[in-house]
Amino acid sequence: MQKVIEAAWDDRSLLDKEETREAIRKVIDELDRGVLRVAEPVGDQWQVNEWVKKAVILYFPMQKMETIELGPFEFHDKMALKRNYKELGVRVVPHAVARYGAYVARGVVMMPSYLNIGAYVDEGTMVDTWATVGSCAQVGKHVHLSGGVGLGGVLEPLQAAPVIVEDGAFIGSRCIVVEGCRIGKEAVLGANVVLTGSTKIIDVSGSEPVEYKGFVPPRSVVIPGSYTKQFPAGAYQVPAALIIGQRKASTDLKTSLNDALRDFGVAV
Repeated sequence: MQKVIEAAWDDRSLLDKEETREAIRKVIDELDRGVLRVAEPVGDQWQVNEWVKKAVILYFPMQKMETIELGPFEFHDKMALKRNYKELGVRVVPHAVARYGAYVARGVVMMPSYLNIGAYVDEGTMVDTWATVGSCAQVGKHVHLSGGVGLGGVLEPLQAAPVIVEDGAFIGSRCIVVEGCRIGKEAVLGANVVLTGSTKIIDVSGSEPVEYKGFVPPRSVVIPGSYTKQFPAGAYQVPAALIIGQRKASTDLKTSLNDALRDFGVAV
C-alpha cells in the first residue's frame, strides 16, 4: 500500500486507477480500526508515518459531497460518520461526533465532542464535553480530556508530528495543545494552559528554571504562566506554561491526581 500511495502522491493522475483508490480506502479503513496509526511509539520516541498522512490527504479528492441525515439532523460532507459504537464498546453521548477514519478504542467515553479523521483515542479515555481531537492527534490510554479541550490537528507538512497525549495524562478545562506538542505520561495540565510549538514550558520547581519547548515531561503538573519579553515598544508579558511540581510516584493515578490538584492548587 505504501508504494502505491507514494506513487499517487507524486502523480495525482494515478487516483483514476482502481488499484490506487482501493489502497487509499484500505488505509482509511485500517486507521478507523486502529490497525494503522499516523504516529506510533518506538521506544521512548514517536515515529510519524508520513505515507499514512498522504493517504488521508488523497482520500478527500476521491470522495464526493453527500447529504447525511440523522433524524432531525442533517450534514453535508465528504466523510462518513463513524458507526457501530455498541460493537466497539464505546459510549457516545449525543451530540458526540467522530468521522470515519478516526480510531476509538473500547471503553472510551465521548461526551458531546468531536474526533477528526486520523485521530487515535486509546482505551478508557474520557473525551469530555466540547473537547476536540484534531486530525491525526494521538491520545493514549486512560487520558482525561476535560471540557473544551482543543487538541490541534495536522495533515501538512507531512513530516510534522501530530499532537500526542500519552497514557494517564489529565488535560484540564479549556486547554489548547497544538503544533505537535507532546504531553508525557501521567502529566497534569491545569485549566487554560496553552501550548504551541514555540511556547516556553518552564520548570520552576527547583532552584533554577529548566526550559522545554513542545514537550511536557511525564508526571509534570503544569499551570498557565508568563514571562517578561522586551519589544521595541517596551517590556511586555508573554504567555508561558509553568511546571510547578510532579505527581507523587508512591500513589496510584487517582490518588496522585487528587494530590497534585490539592498540593499545588491547580484548577481543572
